Amino acid sequence: MKLYDLIWLVPLFPLAGAVFNGLVSNRRGLSKAVTHSAALLGAGLAWLYGWAAMIQWFLTEDRTAPYVVRAFEWISGGAVTIAGGRTAEVAIAASFQVDPLSAVMVGFVTFVGFLIHLYSVGYMHGESDRAYARYFSFLNLFMFAMLTLVLGSNLPVLFVGWEGVGLCSYLLIGFYFEKDWCAAAGMKAFIVNRIGDFGFLLAIFFAFFYFGTLEFDGLFRAMANDHHGDLAGAATIIGLLLFVGAIGKSAQLPLYVWLPDAMAGPTPVSALIHAATMVTAGVYMVARCNYFYQMSPAAMLTVAVIGGVTAVFSATIGLVQNDIKKVLAYSTVSQLGYMFLAAGVGAYIAAIFHVVTHAFFKACLFLGSGSVIHACGGEQDMRKMGGLRKHMPTTYWTFLAATIAIAGIPPLAGFVSKDAILAKVFEAGYTNLNDHSGIYYLLWVLGLGGAALTAFYMFRLVYMTFFGEFRGGVESEHHLHESPWTMTLPLQVLAVLSIVGGLLIGFPGQLFHLEGWSFIDRFLGPVVLQAHGDGHHGHAVGLGLEWILVGLSVAVAVGGILMARRFYRLDPAWTWPQHLAARFPLAYRMLLNKYWVDELYDATVVRGTVRLADLLWELDARVVDGAVNGTRHATVGSSWLSGIFDLQVVDGLVNLLGNGVRVTGRESRRLQVGFAQGYVMVMVFGAALLLGIFFVATL
Repeated sequence: MKLYDLIWLVPLFPLAGAVFNGLVSNRRGLSKAVTHSAALLGAGLAWLYGWAAMIQWFLTEDRTAPYVVRAFEWISGGAVTIAGGRTAEVAIAASFQVDPLSAVMVGFVTFVGFLIHLYSVGYMHGESDRAYARYFSFLNLFMFAMLTLVLGSNLPVLFVGWEGVGLCSYLLIGFYFEKDWCAAAGMKAFIVNRIGDFGFLLAIFFAFFYFGTLEFDGLFRAMANDHHGDLAGAATIIGLLLFVGAIGKSAQLPLYVWLPDAMAGPTPVSALIHAATMVTAGVYMVARCNYFYQMSPAAMLTVAVIGGVTAVFSATIGLVQNDIKKVLAYSTVSQLGYMFLAAGVGAYIAAIFHVVTHAFFKACLFLGSGSVIHACGGEQDMRKMGGLRKHMPTTYWTFLAATIAIAGIPPLAGFVSKDAILAKVFEAGYTNLNDHSGIYYLLWVLGLGGAALTAFYMFRLVYMTFFGEFRGGVESEHHLHESPWTMTLPLQVLAVLSIVGGLLIGFPGQLFHLEGWSFIDRFLGPVVLQAHGDGHHGHAVGLGLEWILVGLSVAVAVGGILMARRFYRLDPAWTWPQHLAARFPLAYRMLLNKYWVDELYDATVVRGTVRLADLLWELDARVVDGAVNGTRHATVGSSWLSGIFDLQVVDGLVNLLGNGVRVTGRESRRLQVGFAQGYVMVMVFGAALLLGIFFVATL
């Protein structure tokens, strides 16, 4: 039996858990044990079956071609005319694809997702039974959507999962909806992502118009057969529109503003969104559609520049944040920038490699922060923490391991994947890729600077949280304790993967010019279109220069760690940070207030939109008033018609519905007179009427 013939079961397992907890456990108030058992079963079966199916596929099928499983026909229509006067049949199936890229994504999404579910059992134990069921229902639904996204064999199925994770992010970020700021954070994430999704939808329409298919395999083959570059223009349009969607989903400039506010949800939600699911969807989509970017140097350069600038921009904000989850949030935005930087130079495999390693250490960091917050009674301000390593040794050591990994210290996972990215960016400039060597060298410098900033702000977090004396008060210190095993076990597993995961799946063979030593390079090679310097084969620089580049990246990381140690470990009073803040007050306020980007958006986009709506409403109201009183002027033009439609038709229909219900209720109550003989007469007349209708119908 081919397990991968039923690969569609992988997303259905967590969907079943979501339906059970949402419709049964939530409504009937079942016990928490039943609730989390159903959720863990759904996530666990997805993990076990997904891994078993992918391993069987790996051992039995040709990995150079995708294996597509068609569940059912979804959208069908007649022939339509597309570009070049050709015709194409509208036939879109709900189908799922097994190939190296989907195998990698399913592998870590299910595994890390299951660990986050297990962690949630301990973290959410204080919630009411119904809130508990609602939480696990949303969490399972999130996994269903993400797995649909990564398994879909065409753009429409991917888009269903894409929108699904957007919906679930809204539900989970705004989980504590009774708090206004939490509800606002969920709405912000939902609206900002819709902006990006508009670009994604346009890309789908353009892709069908140009190619007559939306299947990934068909699009890949069409681009691979374009030996003369005739489709470069179409690839540029589609690639840039797809990247608009990725900018929103993966929180890149200028649509990154929703992700820091996503901290409003429970901490395990932050781990799931930031590490294993939603924000990595944009990177996955760019890697999946790499053939468009490979055929479009302009689109590739755009991806690289946006990624590189975002990596440094968000890292600077993380330098001064005091909320432990906000520091990690801006760290996520920065790390996603590195992934897009890799994709922008054609190193799609390095980008996916960093997606995987990032899932290990960022999930560990977020779950570790949740353990800290759990022990500190909900406190998230690092200025009110300190000295926690003696109270929470497991949390401390696992958090430290993940921090060393993200800082890029060898041989941990973060070093292996991040060094691969920096190497490919430097090679892009060294080989004068697309005649933009200066830009690529600048992007390499930005990446190197971002590595130094990452090491500094992450060890700043460690020293403020775990070292020194506890600053939260004597009463709070008495309640400090290590988290239960359901929370510490996932931390330990993720910490181990943060240490050895990089070497296991992506041994840095480029450091020794050893071809074929990296499993992930060999495994993902078939999904990357071999065009325009795909950036994952060969060695553009010599072995000596390769080691110099590695030495520089490690040196800047160590420098950032030592500076954080000098500022926040050796000086308990934090004299130097306070001195610098006083010396450069404008720069400090700018970073502390996140460059005032949210305020700028509020003053322009948000208030501008509201004001425009108010003006249009006022204009419509004045136009209708003028029309009613015979004083309408010709200058209002077509606004008169819109005013009539808005106030008379739309409002009229709404008012008619309400008035109809009220009149019906008032007249119907006349039938309830309280006399039995009257009710009997009504029944007799009703029966006679039914008999009459039956008699007429039989004639």
